[in-house]
Amino acid sequence: MPGARPLKRLLRHLDIRLAPSYAQKLFLLATLPLLLAVSAISLLVMQQSRQLAEREIAALETQLIEAKKAELRNYVTLARAAFYSVYAAATPSDRAAKTRVTQILAAMTYGTDGYFYVYDYEGTNLVAPLQTELITRNWQGLADSAGTPVVDRLIEEARKGGGYHTYLWKKPSTGEEALMISYTGGLQDWQWAVGTGVFLDDVLASVAAARAQTEARVRSTFVWIAIITLGALLLVFLPGLALNISERRLADNKLKALTQRVFDTQEEERGRVARELHDSISQLLVAIRYALELAKRRMAAGDTAAVASLDKGISGLNGAIQEVRRISRDLRPGLLDDLGLGPAIQALTENFAARTGIEVEFETVVFRNRLDQDAKIALYRIAQEALTNVERHAGAQRVTVNLRGHRRGALMRIADDGNGIGEVIASPESAGMGLRNMAERIEHLGGTLRVMSSNSGTVIEAQVPLSHMLPPEDAREASA
Repeated sequence: MPGARPLKRLLRHLDIRLAPSYAQKLFLLATLPLLLAVSAISLLVMQQSRQLAEREIAALETQLIEAKKAELRNYVTLARAAFYSVYAAATPSDRAAKTRVTQILAAMTYGTDGYFYVYDYEGTNLVAPLQTELITRNWQGLADSAGTPVVDRLIEEARKGGGYHTYLWKKPSTGEEALMISYTGGLQDWQWAVGTGVFLDDVLASVAAARAQTEARVRSTFVWIAIITLGALLLVFLPGLALNISERRLADNKLKALTQRVFDTQEEERGRVARELHDSISQLLVAIRYALELAKRRMAAGDTAAVASLDKGISGLNGAIQEVRRISRDLRPGLLDDLGLGPAIQALTENFAARTGIEVEFETVVFRNRLDQDAKIALYRIAQEALTNVERHAGAQRVTVNLRGHRRGALMRIADDGNGIGEVIASPESAGMGLRNMAERIEHLGGTLRVMSSNSGTVIEAQVPLSHMLPPEDAREASA
Protein backbone atom coordinates (compact mmCIF):
# COMPACT_ATOMS: atom_id res chain seq x y z
CA MET A 1 0.00 0.00 0.00
CA PRO A 2 1.22 3.59 -0.68
CA GLY A 3 0.98 4.67 2.95
CA ALA A 4 2.59 1.54 4.40
CA ARG A 5 6.22 2.63 4.08
CA PRO A 6 5.76 6.09 5.67
CA LEU A 7 3.83 4.41 8.48
CA LYS A 8 6.65 1.92 9.06
CA ARG A 9 9.20 4.73 9.07
CA LEU A 10 7.06 6.63 11.58
CA LEU A 11 6.78 3.57 13.83
CA ARG A 12 10.54 3.00 13.69
CA HIS A 13 11.08 6.68 14.55
CA LEU A 14 8.70 6.43 17.48
CA ASP A 15 10.39 3.25 18.68
CA ILE A 16 13.76 5.01 18.61
CA ARG A 17 12.33 8.02 20.44
CA LEU A 18 10.59 5.88 23.06
CA ALA A 19 13.65 3.72 23.75
CA PRO A 20 15.45 5.56 26.58
CA SER A 21 19.12 6.36 26.28
CA TYR A 22 21.71 5.35 28.86
CA ALA A 23 21.59 8.78 30.53
CA GLN A 24 17.78 8.62 30.64
CA LYS A 25 17.88 5.15 32.15
CA LEU A 26 20.36 6.35 34.77
CA PHE A 27 18.18 9.39 35.47
CA LEU A 28 15.09 7.20 35.90
CA LEU A 29 16.99 4.74 38.08
CA ALA A 30 18.18 7.55 40.32
CA THR A 31 14.97 9.60 40.44
CA LEU A 32 12.42 6.84 40.92
CA PRO A 33 13.51 6.04 44.52
CA LEU A 34 13.39 9.76 45.37
CA LEU A 35 9.95 10.16 43.82
CA LEU A 36 8.70 7.04 45.59
CA ALA A 37 10.07 8.35 48.89
CA VAL A 38 8.45 11.76 48.36
CA SER A 39 5.18 10.08 47.39
CA ALA A 40 5.28 7.95 50.53
CA ILE A 41 6.02 11.03 52.65
CA SER A 42 3.20 12.94 50.94
CA LEU A 43 0.74 10.13 51.57
CA LEU A 44 1.87 9.91 55.18
CA VAL A 45 1.52 13.67 55.64
CA MET A 46 -1.92 13.62 54.03
CA GLN A 47 -3.02 10.69 56.17
CA GLN A 48 -1.72 12.28 59.36
CA SER A 49 -3.30 15.62 58.42
CA ARG A 50 -6.63 13.97 57.75
CA GLN A 51 -6.50 12.04 61.00
CA LEU A 52 -5.65 15.19 62.94
CA ALA A 53 -8.39 17.11 61.15
CA GLU A 54 -10.89 14.33 61.83
CA ARG A 55 -10.04 14.48 65.51
CA GLU A 56 -10.46 18.24 65.50
CA ILE A 57 -13.74 17.97 63.56
CA ALA A 58 -14.99 15.27 65.93
CA ALA A 59 -14.11 17.51 68.87
CA LEU A 60 -15.91 20.44 67.20
CA GLU A 61 -18.95 18.28 66.48
CA THR A 62 -19.01 17.05 70.07
CA GLN A 63 -18.70 20.60 71.34
CA LEU A 64 -21.55 21.84 69.13
CA ILE A 65 -23.80 18.93 70.08
CA GLU A 66 -23.06 19.47 73.76
CA ALA A 67 -24.07 23.10 73.28
CA LYS A 68 -27.30 21.92 71.67
CA LYS A 69 -27.93 19.53 74.53
CA ALA A 70 -27.45 22.30 77.08
CA GLU A 71 -29.81 24.50 75.06
CA LEU A 72 -32.45 21.74 75.01
CA ARG A 73 -32.16 21.16 78.72
CA ASN A 74 -32.65 24.88 79.32
CA TYR A 75 -35.77 24.86 77.09
CA VAL A 76 -37.28 21.98 79.04
CA THR A 77 -36.40 23.64 82.34
CA LEU A 78 -38.15 26.86 81.22
CA ALA A 79 -41.20 24.89 80.08
CA ARG A 80 -41.41 23.06 83.40
CA ALA A 81 -41.20 26.37 85.22
CA ALA A 82 -44.13 27.62 83.14
CA PHE A 83 -46.50 24.80 84.06
CA TYR A 84 -45.03 23.43 87.25
CA SER A 85 -47.36 25.37 89.53
CA VAL A 86 -50.37 23.79 87.81
CA TYR A 87 -48.80 20.31 87.83
CA ALA A 88 -47.75 20.50 91.48
CA ALA A 89 -51.26 21.43 92.71
CA ALA A 90 -53.09 18.82 90.62
CA THR A 91 -53.91 15.18 91.27
CA PRO A 92 -53.08 12.40 88.77
CA SER A 93 -56.71 12.41 87.61
CA ASP A 94 -57.16 16.19 87.34
CA ARG A 95 -58.29 16.60 83.70
CA ALA A 96 -58.57 20.40 83.92
CA ALA A 97 -54.95 20.69 85.09
CA LYS A 98 -53.79 18.40 82.30
CA THR A 99 -55.67 20.45 79.72
CA ARG A 100 -54.15 23.64 81.12
CA VAL A 101 -50.62 22.18 80.88
CA THR A 102 -51.13 21.03 77.28
CA GLN A 103 -52.35 24.49 76.35
CA ILE A 104 -49.29 26.09 77.93
CA LEU A 105 -46.91 23.72 76.08
CA ALA A 106 -48.75 24.08 72.76
CA ALA A 107 -48.29 27.81 72.94
CA MET A 108 -44.52 27.54 73.59
CA THR A 109 -42.99 27.49 70.09
CA TYR A 110 -39.63 28.98 69.14
CA GLY A 111 -37.91 29.59 65.85
CA THR A 112 -39.23 28.07 62.64
CA ASP A 113 -39.26 24.42 63.72
CA GLY A 114 -39.03 24.53 67.52
CA TYR A 115 -41.91 23.23 69.65
CA PHE A 116 -42.63 21.05 72.69
CA TYR A 117 -44.17 17.60 72.42
CA VAL A 118 -46.02 15.41 74.95
CA TYR A 119 -46.61 11.65 74.83
CA ASP A 120 -48.25 9.57 77.47
CA TYR A 121 -46.45 6.41 78.49
CA GLU A 122 -48.80 4.38 76.26
CA GLY A 123 -47.42 6.19 73.19
CA THR A 124 -50.29 8.57 72.43
CA ASN A 125 -49.31 12.07 71.34
CA LEU A 126 -50.95 14.83 73.40
CA VAL A 127 -49.11 17.95 72.20
CA ALA A 128 -47.50 18.71 68.78
CA PRO A 129 -48.40 22.31 67.84
CA LEU A 130 -46.45 22.39 64.52
CA GLN A 131 -47.41 18.84 63.52
CA THR A 132 -51.06 18.55 64.58
CA GLU A 133 -51.56 15.35 62.55
CA LEU A 134 -49.72 13.54 65.33
CA ILE A 135 -52.11 14.56 68.14
CA THR A 136 -54.39 11.93 69.77
CA ARG A 137 -52.82 9.12 67.77
CA ASN A 138 -50.79 6.31 69.28
CA TRP A 139 -47.23 6.17 67.92
CA GLN A 140 -45.84 3.30 69.94
CA GLY A 141 -43.26 1.39 67.82
CA LEU A 142 -42.61 4.34 65.50
CA ALA A 143 -39.10 4.32 63.91
CA ASP A 144 -37.37 6.69 61.50
CA SER A 145 -36.26 5.81 57.97
CA ALA A 146 -32.97 4.44 59.28
CA GLY A 147 -34.77 2.04 61.63
CA THR A 148 -34.05 3.96 64.84
CA PRO A 149 -36.90 3.70 67.41
CA VAL A 150 -38.34 7.13 68.20
CA VAL A 151 -41.39 7.30 70.49
CA ASP A 152 -40.49 4.21 72.50
CA ARG A 153 -37.03 5.63 73.21
CA LEU A 154 -38.50 9.02 74.19
CA ILE A 155 -40.83 7.33 76.68
CA GLU A 156 -37.96 5.19 77.95
CA GLU A 157 -35.80 8.27 78.62
CA ALA A 158 -38.78 9.95 80.38
CA ARG A 159 -39.30 6.95 82.65
CA LYS A 160 -35.62 7.22 83.64
CA GLY A 161 -36.12 10.84 84.62
CA GLY A 162 -34.79 12.46 81.45
CA GLY A 163 -32.36 11.91 78.61
CA TYR A 164 -31.25 12.70 75.04
CA HIS A 165 -32.06 10.87 71.82
CA THR A 166 -30.89 11.43 68.23
CA TYR A 167 -32.99 10.37 65.24
CA LEU A 168 -34.33 11.46 61.85
CA TRP A 169 -37.53 13.55 61.92
CA LYS A 170 -39.54 15.59 59.43
CA LYS A 171 -38.98 19.32 59.68
CA PRO A 172 -42.31 21.17 60.02
CA SER A 173 -41.10 23.92 57.68
CA THR A 174 -40.04 21.67 54.77
CA GLY A 175 -41.57 18.25 55.42
CA GLU A 176 -38.17 16.62 54.71
CA GLU A 177 -36.30 14.35 57.11
CA ALA A 178 -33.34 15.81 58.96
CA LEU A 179 -31.18 14.79 61.87
CA MET A 180 -32.67 15.86 65.20
CA ILE A 181 -31.59 15.66 68.84
CA SER A 182 -34.19 15.87 71.59
CA TYR A 183 -34.33 15.99 75.38
CA THR A 184 -37.27 14.32 77.11
CA GLY A 185 -38.24 14.55 80.78
CA GLY A 186 -40.97 12.74 82.65
CA LEU A 187 -44.01 13.82 84.66
CA GLN A 188 -44.24 10.61 86.64
CA ASP A 189 -47.54 11.40 88.42
CA TRP A 190 -49.30 11.88 85.06
CA GLN A 191 -47.23 9.29 83.14
CA TRP A 192 -46.24 11.90 80.57
CA ALA A 193 -43.09 12.31 78.47
CA VAL A 194 -42.46 16.02 77.88
CA GLY A 195 -39.65 17.28 75.70
CA THR A 196 -38.39 19.28 72.77
CA GLY A 197 -35.79 18.91 70.03
CA VAL A 198 -33.60 20.88 67.66
CA PHE A 199 -32.42 19.98 64.19
CA LEU A 200 -28.66 19.63 63.64
CA ASP A 201 -28.48 21.24 60.20
CA ASP A 202 -26.16 23.97 61.39
CA VAL A 203 -23.92 21.45 63.15
CA LEU A 204 -23.69 19.28 60.03
CA ALA A 205 -23.01 22.37 57.90
CA SER A 206 -20.20 23.45 60.23
CA VAL A 207 -18.68 19.94 60.16
CA ALA A 208 -18.92 19.79 56.35
CA ALA A 209 -17.27 23.21 56.05
CA ALA A 210 -14.47 22.08 58.39
CA ARG A 211 -13.92 18.95 56.29
CA ALA A 212 -13.84 20.99 53.09
CA GLN A 213 -11.23 23.30 54.62
CA THR A 214 -9.21 20.27 55.69
CA GLU A 215 -9.25 18.82 52.18
CA ALA A 216 -8.20 22.18 50.78
CA ARG A 217 -5.28 22.36 53.25
CA VAL A 218 -4.24 18.79 52.41
CA ARG A 219 -4.31 19.54 48.68
CA SER A 220 -2.32 22.71 49.24
CA THR A 221 0.24 20.80 51.30
CA PHE A 222 0.55 18.15 48.59
CA VAL A 223 1.09 20.83 45.94
CA TRP A 224 3.81 22.48 48.03
CA ILE A 225 5.52 19.13 48.58
CA ALA A 226 5.47 18.53 44.83
CA ILE A 227 6.94 22.00 44.19
CA ILE A 228 9.67 21.48 46.77
CA THR A 229 10.45 18.04 45.32
CA LEU A 230 10.73 19.44 41.82
CA GLY A 231 12.98 22.22 43.10
CA ALA A 232 15.17 19.66 44.86
CA LEU A 233 15.46 17.66 41.66
CA LEU A 234 16.39 20.73 39.64
CA LEU A 235 18.72 22.46 42.11
CA VAL A 236 20.40 19.51 43.84
CA PHE A 237 19.93 16.30 41.99
CA LEU A 238 20.64 17.27 38.39
CA PRO A 239 24.24 18.40 39.09
CA GLY A 240 24.78 15.16 41.01
CA LEU A 241 23.30 13.23 38.12
CA ALA A 242 25.65 14.96 35.69
CA LEU A 243 28.56 14.04 37.96
CA ASN A 244 27.36 10.43 38.15
CA ILE A 245 27.11 10.24 34.38
CA SER A 246 30.63 11.62 34.07
CA GLU A 247 31.93 9.12 36.62
CA ARG A 248 30.05 6.36 34.83
CA ARG A 249 31.67 7.25 31.55
CA LEU A 250 35.07 7.22 33.24
CA ALA A 251 34.25 3.83 34.77
CA ASP A 252 33.17 2.57 31.35
CA ASN A 253 36.48 3.68 29.88
CA LYS A 254 38.33 1.89 32.67
CA LEU A 255 36.19 -1.18 32.12
CA LYS A 256 36.97 -1.12 28.42
CA ALA A 257 40.69 -0.85 29.20
CA LEU A 258 40.39 -3.72 31.69
CA THR A 259 38.48 -5.81 29.16
CA GLN A 260 41.20 -5.15 26.60
CA ARG A 261 43.81 -6.22 29.14
CA VAL A 262 41.84 -9.42 29.76
CA PHE A 263 41.79 -10.08 26.03
CA ASP A 264 45.51 -9.37 25.87
CA THR A 265 46.11 -11.79 28.74
CA GLN A 266 44.05 -14.45 27.01
CA GLU A 267 46.06 -13.95 23.84
CA GLU A 268 49.29 -14.15 25.86
CA GLU A 269 48.10 -17.41 27.43
CA ARG A 270 47.19 -18.81 24.05
CA GLY A 271 50.58 -17.72 22.73
CA ARG A 272 52.29 -19.37 25.69
CA VAL A 273 50.43 -22.64 25.12
CA ALA A 274 51.19 -22.44 21.39
CA ARG A 275 54.91 -21.85 22.08
CA GLU A 276 55.03 -24.75 24.52
CA LEU A 277 53.31 -27.00 22.01
CA HIS A 278 55.74 -25.88 19.29
CA ASP A 279 58.91 -25.81 21.38
CA SER A 280 58.38 -28.99 23.36
CA ILE A 281 55.65 -31.23 21.96
CA SER A 282 56.43 -30.47 18.33
CA GLN A 283 60.17 -31.06 18.78
CA LEU A 284 59.56 -34.28 20.70
CA LEU A 285 57.20 -35.55 18.02
CA VAL A 286 59.71 -34.69 15.27
CA ALA A 287 62.45 -36.53 17.17
CA ILE A 288 60.12 -39.53 17.61
CA ARG A 289 59.35 -39.48 13.89
CA TYR A 290 63.05 -39.51 12.98
CA ALA A 291 63.69 -42.32 15.48
CA LEU A 292 60.84 -44.42 14.08
CA GLU A 293 61.92 -43.79 10.45
CA LEU A 294 65.49 -44.76 11.38
CA ALA A 295 64.20 -47.92 13.05
CA LYS A 296 62.16 -48.70 9.95
CA ARG A 297 65.16 -48.38 7.65
CA ARG A 298 67.34 -50.45 9.96
CA MET A 299 64.69 -53.15 10.22
CA ALA A 300 64.46 -53.22 6.41
CA ALA A 301 68.25 -53.56 6.20
CA GLY A 302 68.28 -56.22 8.92
CA ASP A 303 70.34 -54.00 11.20
CA THR A 304 70.14 -55.08 14.86
CA ALA A 305 70.40 -51.40 15.93
CA ALA A 306 66.71 -50.96 14.97
CA VAL A 307 65.75 -51.96 18.51
CA ALA A 308 67.76 -49.09 19.95
CA SER A 309 66.01 -46.67 17.59
CA LEU A 310 62.61 -48.01 18.70
CA ASP A 311 63.62 -47.63 22.34
CA LYS A 312 64.64 -44.04 21.65
CA GLY A 313 61.30 -43.37 19.94
CA ILE A 314 59.37 -44.92 22.84
CA SER A 315 61.36 -42.84 25.31
CA GLY A 316 60.60 -39.69 23.32
CA LEU A 317 56.94 -40.65 23.17
CA ASN A 318 56.89 -41.00 26.97
CA GLY A 319 58.43 -37.56 27.23
CA ALA A 320 55.77 -36.13 24.91
CA ILE A 321 53.05 -37.73 27.02
CA GLN A 322 54.53 -36.20 30.19
CA GLU A 323 54.77 -32.80 28.49
CA VAL A 324 51.12 -32.98 27.39
CA ARG A 325 50.16 -33.88 30.95
CA ARG A 326 52.13 -30.91 32.27
CA ILE A 327 50.48 -28.47 29.89
CA SER A 328 47.06 -29.98 30.66
CA ARG A 329 47.75 -29.74 34.40
CA ASP A 330 48.63 -26.05 34.06
CA LEU A 331 45.38 -25.41 32.21
CA ARG A 332 43.13 -27.51 34.45
CA PRO A 333 44.65 -29.72 37.20
CA GLY A 334 42.96 -33.13 37.36
CA LEU A 335 43.85 -33.45 41.05
CA LEU A 336 41.47 -30.56 41.81
CA ASP A 337 38.51 -32.59 40.60
CA ASP A 338 39.71 -36.01 41.74
CA LEU A 339 41.26 -35.41 45.18
CA GLY A 340 40.28 -31.87 46.13
CA LEU A 341 41.90 -28.51 46.77
CA GLY A 342 44.52 -29.60 49.31
CA PRO A 343 46.24 -32.24 47.16
CA ALA A 344 46.01 -29.99 44.08
CA ILE A 345 47.77 -27.07 45.81
CA GLN A 346 50.32 -29.45 47.31
CA ALA A 347 51.16 -30.76 43.84
CA LEU A 348 51.32 -27.16 42.59
CA THR A 349 53.82 -26.18 45.30
CA GLU A 350 55.95 -29.27 44.72
CA ASN A 351 56.17 -28.60 40.99
CA PHE A 352 56.91 -24.92 41.71
CA ALA A 353 59.74 -25.85 44.08
CA ALA A 354 61.19 -28.37 41.63
CA ARG A 355 61.04 -25.89 38.73
CA THR A 356 62.33 -22.74 40.48
CA GLY A 357 64.49 -24.08 43.30
CA ILE A 358 62.57 -21.88 45.79
CA GLU A 359 61.82 -23.67 49.07
CA VAL A 360 58.06 -24.07 49.59
CA GLU A 361 56.36 -25.15 52.84
CA PHE A 362 52.73 -26.28 52.48
CA GLU A 363 50.44 -26.71 55.50
CA THR A 364 46.80 -27.72 55.59
CA VAL A 365 44.29 -29.34 57.93
CA VAL A 366 41.35 -31.62 57.26
CA PHE A 367 38.27 -29.52 56.53
CA ARG A 368 35.14 -30.28 58.52
CA ASN A 369 33.13 -29.08 55.50
CA ARG A 370 34.02 -29.38 51.83
CA LEU A 371 34.42 -26.37 49.55
CA ASP A 372 32.15 -26.06 46.53
CA GLN A 373 33.59 -26.19 43.03
CA ASP A 374 33.68 -22.40 42.46
CA ALA A 375 35.61 -21.81 45.68
CA LYS A 376 38.12 -24.59 44.92
CA ILE A 377 38.84 -23.24 41.44
CA ALA A 378 39.17 -19.67 42.70
CA LEU A 379 41.57 -20.54 45.52
CA TYR A 380 43.65 -22.75 43.24
CA ARG A 381 43.96 -19.98 40.62
CA ILE A 382 44.86 -17.46 43.32
CA ALA A 383 47.60 -19.78 44.59
CA GLN A 384 48.81 -20.34 41.02
CA GLU A 385 48.87 -16.59 40.31
CA ALA A 386 50.60 -15.80 43.61
CA LEU A 387 53.36 -18.36 42.98
CA THR A 388 53.80 -17.02 39.44
CA ASN A 389 54.27 -13.49 40.88
CA VAL A 390 56.79 -14.86 43.40
CA GLU A 391 58.74 -16.52 40.61
CA ARG A 392 58.75 -13.47 38.34
CA HIS A 393 59.02 -10.50 40.69
CA ALA A 394 59.65 -11.33 44.37
CA GLY A 395 63.21 -12.63 44.35
CA ALA A 396 62.20 -14.81 47.30
CA GLN A 397 64.06 -17.76 48.80
CA ARG A 398 61.19 -19.28 50.75
CA VAL A 399 57.39 -19.44 50.40
CA THR A 400 54.80 -20.63 52.93
CA VAL A 401 51.33 -21.76 51.84
CA ASN A 402 48.73 -22.36 54.55
CA LEU A 403 45.21 -23.67 53.83
CA ARG A 404 42.64 -24.25 56.56
CA GLY A 405 39.00 -23.92 57.49
CA HIS A 406 37.58 -21.86 60.38
CA ARG A 407 34.25 -20.68 61.78
CA ARG A 408 33.79 -18.00 59.13
CA GLY A 409 34.67 -20.21 56.14
CA ALA A 410 38.03 -21.09 54.58
CA LEU A 411 41.33 -19.17 54.54
CA MET A 412 44.40 -19.53 52.30
CA ARG A 413 47.56 -17.62 53.28
CA ILE A 414 50.60 -17.33 51.01
CA ALA A 415 53.72 -15.59 52.38
CA ASP A 416 57.17 -15.06 50.85
CA ASP A 417 60.40 -13.42 52.02
CA GLY A 418 60.94 -11.42 48.83
CA ASN A 419 61.35 -7.71 48.18
CA GLY A 420 57.63 -6.84 48.39
CA ILE A 421 55.22 -5.06 46.06
CA GLY A 422 54.70 -1.83 48.01
CA GLU A 423 54.63 0.34 44.91
CA VAL A 424 51.73 -1.69 43.52
CA ILE A 425 49.71 -1.40 46.70
CA ALA A 426 50.31 2.34 46.87
CA SER A 427 49.01 2.82 43.32
CA PRO A 428 46.17 0.42 42.52
CA GLU A 429 45.92 1.83 38.99
CA SER A 430 49.33 0.39 38.24
CA ALA A 431 48.52 -3.03 39.72
CA GLY A 432 49.12 -5.91 37.37
CA MET A 433 46.55 -8.30 36.02
CA GLY A 434 47.59 -10.90 38.59
CA LEU A 435 46.34 -8.98 41.62
CA ARG A 436 43.29 -7.76 39.70
CA ASN A 437 42.38 -11.34 38.78
CA MET A 438 42.78 -12.44 42.40
CA ALA A 439 40.57 -9.62 43.67
CA GLU A 440 37.87 -10.25 41.07
CA ARG A 441 37.81 -14.00 41.71
CA ILE A 442 37.43 -13.61 45.48
CA GLU A 443 34.95 -10.74 45.11
CA HIS A 444 32.80 -12.96 42.90
CA LEU A 445 32.59 -15.44 45.78
CA GLY A 446 31.68 -12.73 48.30
CA GLY A 447 34.97 -13.21 50.13
CA THR A 448 37.86 -10.91 51.00
CA LEU A 449 41.42 -10.57 49.67
CA ARG A 450 44.14 -8.92 51.73
CA VAL A 451 47.58 -8.07 50.35
CA MET A 452 50.21 -6.98 52.88
CA SER A 453 53.64 -6.10 51.58
CA SER A 454 56.88 -4.71 52.97
CA ASN A 455 60.58 -4.86 52.22
CA SER A 456 60.75 -8.19 54.03
CA GLY A 457 58.10 -9.97 51.95
CA THR A 458 54.50 -10.18 50.86
CA VAL A 459 51.50 -11.89 52.44
CA ILE A 460 48.33 -12.68 50.49
CA GLU A 461 45.24 -13.84 52.40
CA ALA A 462 42.14 -15.07 50.57
CA GLN A 463 39.08 -15.83 52.66
CA VAL A 464 35.97 -17.64 51.37
CA PRO A 465 32.69 -17.25 53.34
CA LEU A 466 30.65 -20.08 54.83
CA SER A 467 28.15 -19.88 51.96
CA HIS A 468 30.68 -21.78 49.81
CA MET A 469 31.15 -24.59 52.33
CA LEU A 470 29.27 -27.84 51.75
CA PRO A 471 27.73 -29.67 54.74
CA PRO A 472 29.62 -32.81 55.83
CA GLU A 473 26.65 -35.07 55.06
CA ASP A 474 26.68 -33.90 51.43
CA ALA A 475 30.37 -34.61 51.03
CA ARG A 476 31.89 -37.94 50.02
CA GLU A 477 35.04 -37.09 51.91
CA ALA A 478 35.86 -34.72 54.75
CA SER A 479 38.91 -33.13 53.19
CA ALA A 480 38.98 -30.00 51.06
